[in-house]
Amino acid sequence: MSRVADYFSLVRFSHSVFALPFALCGAWLAAGGVPSLRTLALVILCAVAARTAAMGFNRLVDARVDARNPRTASREIPAGRVGRGAASALVLASAAVFVGGAWGLNALAGWLALPVLAVLLGYSLMKRVHWSAHLVLGLALGLAPLGAWIAVRGAIDASVAPVVWLAAAVLSWVAGFDLVYACQDADFDRESGLHSIPARFGVARALQISALLHAGTIAALVLVGWTAGLAWGWWAALALAALLLLWEHRLVRPDDLSRVNMAFFTLNGWLGVLLFAGLALDLWMRGGRA
Repeated sequence: MSRVADYFSLVRFSHSVFALPFALCGAWLAAGGVPSLRTLALVILCAVAARTAAMGFNRLVDARVDARNPRTASREIPAGRVGRGAASALVLASAAVFVGGAWGLNALAGWLALPVLAVLLGYSLMKRVHWSAHLVLGLALGLAPLGAWIAVRGAIDASVAPVVWLAAAVLSWVAGFDLVYACQDADFDRESGLHSIPARFGVARALQISALLHAGTIAALVLVGWTAGLAWGWWAALALAALLLLWEHRLVRPDDLSRVNMAFFTLNGWLGVLLFAGLALDLWMRGGRA
């Protein structure tokens, strides 16, 4: 059981709560309610497999860097609890499941699976190239609702507008909270030649940029509700989500990063669940069905 726990910890399986609710939002918007059980199962399978592949690859390419960072030296690969070969096998298996699941949905999803996988894996290399890596991570998770839309519809047309705004909201939301998380390693990244906004512009400026990104998140979520014609369920959830983001930014200050984990995981983990619940309730109240 401890070995299983190491693998779950390696890919931070619990962090699936970040992308999965937005993939479900995309599926619900595409279907106008609950999608078919087969489609729903494949969407969940693809979302979890894609994230597992991306996170496992991230841990592989960062293993040497993690070993030098006191904050991350106890992670599974640097600490020797998971070998590189086993982690590589997990990445390959997860990538294969993602691509196979995409083809099981429809042809368009299948053809797009490899380009999407390239974005998901490519994020892990961006920190070595440019400080915009946070935005690439946001793009990687922002593809989740668009992918779920394609999974349900098998095509892209003008009615996809709400999901495009949802993808934009996820991009800015993820980039914003990743900035907060990266503030912990600003000095280490700078000394190690790694690129991040906190390392490039400083912690105080990074937190200001994060707040601006999250203001953009709320604006994009407003456009989701407006373009989709959503009602009170969505707007109530959005109001609560805005309060969570406001709380997050009150928890973290340039001179006090002690509550980053609460801001990063706890509050952001609830945000996606809250928005999906509001959307599902809204569509259910209107009698939406696949």
